Amino acid sequence: MSTLQIIDLHVSINTDQGVKPILKGVTLTISSGETHAIMGPNGSGKSTLAYTIAGHPRYTVDSGQILLDGVDVLAMTVDERARAGLFLAMQYPVEIPGVSVSNFLRTAKTAVTGEAPSLRTWVKDVKTAMTNLKMDATFAERNVNEGFSGGEKKRHEIVQMELLAPKFAVLDETDSGLDVDALKIVSEGVNRVRENTGFGVLLITHYTRILRYIRPDFVHVFVDGRIAEEGGPELADRLEDEGYDRYAVAAP
Repeated sequence: MSTLQIIDLHVSINTDQGVKPILKGVTLTISSGETHAIMGPNGSGKSTLAYTIAGHPRYTVDSGQILLDGVDVLAMTVDERARAGLFLAMQYPVEIPGVSVSNFLRTAKTAVTGEAPSLRTWVKDVKTAMTNLKMDATFAERNVNEGFSGGEKKRHEIVQMELLAPKFAVLDETDSGLDVDALKIVSEGVNRVRENTGFGVLLITHYTRILRYIRPDFVHVFVDGRIAEEGGPELADRLEDEGYDRYAVAAP
């Protein structure tokens, strides 16, 4: 059993207009096997939380803590966070020209575990993971995300997640740009990894449609850098009907 704790987290960024506070005291605890959905309007700080957990240099932590099993995540480099068991599926996966998917995946696995996987079993594992995500085997020899459609990029993110088997996965708007079929395939991949590994999921989304496939245990509504409301799956259902307007009125 692992725990990811976010304690009174305050985060800002530097802009042309000066320092801009984004997160204004976020406290959240995720345990193994749990799925937490972060919802809220644009600009509420959802993606800032994701990239702060991952260690993006653009974001400055002004105060607060992030602890993984009691260990200070903020003191870790980006690669140390990955080795510790944190995974980020990006909203906009980047292209890496000149690096094949197969080499990228094996290098990532080696970096996370500290040793190169057996080539024989690794080839089989990659093929299985890609088949599960309905990706043609030829994608393994293509450059990372180069020429991939939006849906193919998101499927590749879930292939990475399945092979790396993290303790916690932060999925930053993984549903954006997906058609109905791709959304179902990606969601099934997340559910499969959760069932096989018992990892914790922090799922960031604007919409409830992905939550029809990945059912959250907890829902947290972000407004103006704070958690405005928390609840169970029923809160997401209510947001589907009511939207975020009532939070905008109450926001400071």
